[in-house]
Amino acid sequence: KLLRRGCQGYLAVINDLQRGEGNLEQVPIACEFSDVFPEELPGLPPDREIEFSMDLVPDTQPISIPPYRMAQAELKELKEQLQDLLDKGFIRA
Repeated sequence: KLLRRGCQGYLAVINDLQRGEGNLEQVPIACEFSDVFPEELPGLPPDREIEFSMDLVPDTQPISIPPYRMAQAELKELKEQLQDLLDKGFIRA
C-alpha cells in the first residue's frame, strides 16, 4: 500500500551459490513421506466421462495482455518447465 502512495521500497535477494541446487532428499518432511512424492509425474489422468472444452465465439480475437516482467533466470526456468510439460504431453501448444 505504501508503494502505491509513492514511498520507496527495497528488496534484497541473497543466493548461496556454493550450496548449489536443492533436491527433495534434503527436505526432512519429503524424506519422511517419500512414498507420496513421485520422482516424475506418472502421466495424464485416465479419460473421464465428461471432457472439458471451451467454445470459442466466431470472429473474436484473443485478449492480448502483456506478460508481467520477470528476471532472465525466471524466464529461462519458465521456458524449461513449459518445454518439459509439452514434451510429456501434459499441455499442448
